Amino acid sequence: MTISALSRSGGAHIAIAAIVTLAAIVILPNAAPLYTLINVTLYMSMGVFALSLALLWGYGGILCFGQSAFFGLGAYAYAVAAINFGDTTLAAAFAIVVPALFAAGLGYFLFYGRLSDVYLGVITLTVTLILFKLINSTGGDAWRIGSARLGGFNGIPSTPLLTIPFAKTPLSPAQMFIFASIALFSTYALCKGLIVTRFGRAVIAIRENEMRAELLGYNAKRLKLSVFVISAGIAGLAGLLFANAVFVSPTMFSLSMAAQVLIWVLVGGLGTLFGPVAACFALQMATAALGKLGLVDPNIVLGLVLIIFVVFVPGGIQPALAALLHKLRDIGTSKPVVEEVAR
Repeated sequence: MTISALSRSGGAHIAIAAIVTLAAIVILPNAAPLYTLINVTLYMSMGVFALSLALLWGYGGILCFGQSAFFGLGAYAYAVAAINFGDTTLAAAFAIVVPALFAAGLGYFLFYGRLSDVYLGVITLTVTLILFKLINSTGGDAWRIGSARLGGFNGIPSTPLLTIPFAKTPLSPAQMFIFASIALFSTYALCKGLIVTRFGRAVIAIRENEMRAELLGYNAKRLKLSVFVISAGIAGLAGLLFANAVFVSPTMFSLSMAAQVLIWVLVGGLGTLFGPVAACFALQMATAALGKLGLVDPNIVLGLVLIIFVVFVPGGIQPALAALLHKLRDIGTSKPVVEEVAR
């Protein structure tokens, strides 16, 4: 596919996403009950989280087992800043900037140290588990940042809700849903637009063959660090949305959270953006329904789904559906030719 065709395809996908987002904003706040609205807001925060790894792994070729570290850091940075500043506008910026800066420091040693993919995955997972253990150990009154108590395994249940910029009125659940919808669409559009820029094409070239890209003059270390930082900022935004849909707790750094986002991207399809978001929504709804029934542990089902897709549908949902549609279209266009030959 040429760059111009890729750009046209990206523009069409963004337009479709905009229509779906607008329809959701118009219909759901007026039709859905409060519980459903909050749940969908939660799913949207997870959708942004899925996009962060879809960009980093699917297009950057960087398998990060510790994406939940940036997710949790974004939520905690927002909660601590909001409690200390008394304003959530600056706190929202902290939720994106703090994980990005942390990723810049960590990524410098990972990429400029020329670590292989295996070591990179192990180190990022280790960092996540260290943060999980550390935050769980902050239960006493001494563990505070300014006025904000970290709360240990209880987290920060008194996380301030987002307000209208530089105002004191917190967003209602409907307004929070609208904000989450816009955030998810904006993130999708950003990632979609980024991959067709010169920067995005260079990142994809490095994913395909790093040595060849370097011989062509690209600075692979700098480009990989850049996409690592961007994905961390997106994960921090997801943490901000999650903190407003639920509350901030150490489970955001947990191994289960780190595994879930990997499953969403694998099931949705590596090298795609819509697929991981769709898989995130579908699997979140499925696990919630299974949790209500209480017949089987949802984590066991997630494990089975992962095994099935790795063995039978390794490309993921979106590429498999695209291949199926392409095959059906080929059959439809070849039928008249066969009939003509028969006559």
